[in-house]
Amino acid sequence: MFKKILMLSDIESRNLNQAIIACSISNLSLMLPFVILLQIIILLIEPLTNQIPVNIYYLWMMAGLGGLSAILFLLCYKREYKKTYTNAFSQAANTRIEVAEKMRKLPLSFFNRKDLSELTANIMGDCAVIENMLSHVIPQLIGYSLSSFITCCLLAFYDWRMAGAIFCTLPIATIIVVVGKRLEQKLGEKHVQSKLAVSGEVQEYLEGIKIIKGFGLSGKKFQRLDQALKNMMWASIKFEGIGGIIVTLSTMVLQVGLGIVVLLGVNLMVTGSLDPITFIAFIIISSRIYSPLISVLTLLPELFYMLVSIDRMKSLQTESIMEGKDDVTFDNFTINLDHINFSYNQTSVINDLSCTIPENKMTALVGPSGSGKSTLLQLIARFWDVNSGKITIGNQDIKQIDPETLMHSMAFVFQQVVLFDDTIMNNIRIGKHNASDEEVKLAAKIARCDELIARLPDGWNTLIGENGSKLSGGERQRISIARALLKNAPIILLDEATASLDPENEVYIQEAIANLVKDRTVIVIAHRLKTIVGADNIIVLDKGLIVEQGNYHELMARNGLFTKLYSLQKQTFSITS
Repeated sequence: MFKKILMLSDIESRNLNQAIIACSISNLSLMLPFVILLQIIILLIEPLTNQIPVNIYYLWMMAGLGGLSAILFLLCYKREYKKTYTNAFSQAANTRIEVAEKMRKLPLSFFNRKDLSELTANIMGDCAVIENMLSHVIPQLIGYSLSSFITCCLLAFYDWRMAGAIFCTLPIATIIVVVGKRLEQKLGEKHVQSKLAVSGEVQEYLEGIKIIKGFGLSGKKFQRLDQALKNMMWASIKFEGIGGIIVTLSTMVLQVGLGIVVLLGVNLMVTGSLDPITFIAFIIISSRIYSPLISVLTLLPELFYMLVSIDRMKSLQTESIMEGKDDVTFDNFTINLDHINFSYNQTSVINDLSCTIPENKMTALVGPSGSGKSTLLQLIARFWDVNSGKITIGNQDIKQIDPETLMHSMAFVFQQVVLFDDTIMNNIRIGKHNASDEEVKLAAKIARCDELIARLPDGWNTLIGENGSKLSGGERQRISIARALLKNAPIILLDEATASLDPENEVYIQEAIANLVKDRTVIVIAHRLKTIVGADNIIVLDKGLIVEQGNYHELMARNGLFTKLYSLQKQTFSITS
């Protein structure tokens, strides 16, 4: 059952079963000291009732057995710790890797539907919940229940009436917890959603801190974050408060059983059907047996709450990944788009589009904002799959190719460069993980990064901050181009990198790009139309359709949309200059 609920492998399920058994044995070993204590009490009471001397030898033997029982418990607990906590932590680590791998293979449409804070919660929060369930909840919950059941059966051999009295209130206490399950799950879901909302608002607050400060939105004036925190506070109070009431009520009902044991025991002794030694034994053991039962009642609501996170993990696991063949060899790198259609949700973006992008040529995509340029580039890279139609590279349908295999043939340079808080060397080496230092340095030199690296305090080993925060926009772009050069892929997808750069950096970037695109199939999204005047082919898009196609001179001669865009941009530059 837990294998299915927690999505465990066979090995992980076996480890959980071993943890449950270890917890049960550990809990049962705690009963030995009480049995020994009972024997010692019998040794001390018998001389008073039968007028015989205390058996000192037997007393010392019980004391020795007490010491051995302590050692036995330590050994059992050590095994429990190994089987429970060590395995749980390993499983949580594996789950995080599996979730990250799953996300890596999902299409971008999934990330458009999901908030970043929820995905972060999947990797960190939900995996931590599974870790907690495997280490602190499930083994103890089942282990305590099994050990209590075994103890009850053993006690029934001595006196079934007293054993029944110990457990007579357990069904009522369990019913209280189970009846409150629906309410707790509802409150738990609201609590989880409120935490996700706070996480999202905090992330937005930190990312936009410059805007917030610049427009005086910080502190109490930033109402959305303030309201999200208040909502989480009240959701937490309701969840903890009502959950606490249910657990407290159930434990109170359970412990009424101790009073029933005393009343029944006294009544049975008065009638002569129970001897005092058995009565004392049941009082001692019942005081111990309620401790694990209370733990069971406390862990049940926690389990119900954790199932909310498990359901979210299940939802992630049911998402369809992008698959395909991984043993593909391309005869050529001509790209054909055959009557492709694509839409975001219900909004159509690409409409019955067909064209050919020849290999070893530069093809530019131009058009008004929202015309589908970036979408087309990402469809070619198979970040999404087309709704209908077909995209082929070398006559092979990319929908039938594994995305990672496809990526080996493509390199990207986008406007929004993503860098890691690592060294310059390691950030460039992302283009080719097994590249030597000499290969990395050569790519950096061709991308005009050598001057940048020379003035950094630690040179190649300089940490560049989160997303390259210690570098300028042009410097980040040059590192991105160095990555693409190092990868040496036959297809280059270029979301023009010079759109928002100063003239000096633009010169460096243009030189680096010129080195990058030599003898490759290049697709470039052009924001500054003057930069693609020399392109072999220019595709003009408008509302997801190809409205014009040709080289610069052919398009200017037609006096169509390209001519209009080029003229408007030329006028804008002349005014600003």
